[in-house]
Amino acid sequence: MIYTKKSIFFLSLFSLIACSEEPEIQPQQDKPNIILLYVDDLGYGDIGVNGATKVKTPHIDRLAAEGINFTDAHSSAATCTPSRYALLTGEHGFRIDSDILEGDAPALIASDRPTLPKMLKKAGYKTAVIGKWHLGLGDGNVNWNEPVLPGPLEIGFDYSFLLPITGDRVPTVYLEGHHVVNADPNDPISVSYTGKIGDRPHGSERPDLVRYQADPQHNETIINGVARIGSMAGGEKALWDDENIPNVLNDKAIDFIKSSKDDPFFLYYAYHDIHVPRMPHPDFVGSTDMGPRGDAIAQVDWVVGEIMAELENQNLSENTIVIFTSDNGPVLNDGYMDDAVERLGSHLPAGKYRGGKYSAYEAGTRMPTILKWPSKVAPGTSNALVSQIDLYASLASYLGIKLETGEAKDSLNQWDAYLGKDQTGRELMIEESVVNISLRQGSWKYIVPTTPDRIKRAEWVATDKDIDGGFMKDPQLYNLSDDPSEQNNLASEMPDKVQQMQAIIDHLQNNGFRE
Repeated sequence: MIYTKKSIFFLSLFSLIACSEEPEIQPQQDKPNIILLYVDDLGYGDIGVNGATKVKTPHIDRLAAEGINFTDAHSSAATCTPSRYALLTGEHGFRIDSDILEGDAPALIASDRPTLPKMLKKAGYKTAVIGKWHLGLGDGNVNWNEPVLPGPLEIGFDYSFLLPITGDRVPTVYLEGHHVVNADPNDPISVSYTGKIGDRPHGSERPDLVRYQADPQHNETIINGVARIGSMAGGEKALWDDENIPNVLNDKAIDFIKSSKDDPFFLYYAYHDIHVPRMPHPDFVGSTDMGPRGDAIAQVDWVVGEIMAELENQNLSENTIVIFTSDNGPVLNDGYMDDAVERLGSHLPAGKYRGGKYSAYEAGTRMPTILKWPSKVAPGTSNALVSQIDLYASLASYLGIKLETGEAKDSLNQWDAYLGKDQTGRELMIEESVVNISLRQGSWKYIVPTTPDRIKRAEWVATDKDIDGGFMKDPQLYNLSDDPSEQNNLASEMPDKVQQMQAIIDHLQNNGFRE
């Protein structure tokens, strides 16, 4: 056979992709409990172990001291919905054109789709999701006064207690299983995202009633002194108290741990903090000098401490895998003016990395990530390149669950990397932002120019000053080993490298990682 330059390149490409997955390991007999503490909008530099000084995070820092602190760990996307979708399905959100869901969006994960909780149930796990959902519910025409389904119970969770969407959207109610908590048939709930309903004032009508000035999108129904996205009528007894959300969620999480302690369990604990509206409990107001955002970080740390204390109380610490991470990078002003910028001072939410929530730069997906498993994992720091999307295949491999063809098509077995035995991790990894797809190849980072379809779906990005980069007309190429802050674009100097990485990402987008 005659090998041309082009054929040699593609042979190398496919070899690289094929070798990117770690060999399967033998299934283990012990089944550790698994708790995933999934914070919202927390940046890499927002915790003490990663350099934060203006907010104290002693419980998180202890978790890192007793486990592995990952320095190059990523969510799959720079926004919450596609990150959560990828975490639970093992495939990237762009495969179904996932974007940030509206408050009345239908269930994003079909009931017949393989999921992480379904896979864990095959291994005998009891499963629960507690906290923020934001993956859609029902069929897109939800009646909140009747059972709401499909939802988490239809995709593998045995128990669910949810904030159905984000806290800045209506309805501001808890959903336990299929039912709104404290629903009153004499005061039915109505929700609209197309116009005002009911007699609750909107922020645009009564700015004197709101705690924080809001942008036009967030300036509709006022509940608990906060103007939200969308309009809501009824449901007065079901409304949550924003300041008490962490306590309510913690109580539910601890109840689940207690009731499941005799069997292996998986708890997906999805915080609302530090997403807007940032309204920490009075116990934490003023605990930092950074305002509500800093106080909310302190509150996140307290939650970690409460969960870890409960594991100790139940003698579950030794054989429980605790993973602490975030869904996407940090954002300061995200609809409400709560002094996050004005009171930032020397604090660096993203550490030395560029970008944040929504952005294609590293801070959009490079997450604070800690794994603790005392009986199996030695404490330390890992520079391995890992992605949340790999939890699916990694846990399946450890538990001896064979994945079906097409299942979790972007998830790779990176078990050794998660346990600190492999300091390399992935060779190839896709990062998704609102307007760009990027590829990590080792320390190389390539950002694909914004395509027309992404411009169309995210025109709002062009005017959002918090999104570093916005639309990108030209390719961007960075060597993160020399330029971790992505300041020196090498694309024009290295066109062959750009072409090579474009070919790789085209292949992966079309075929997935587990073809």
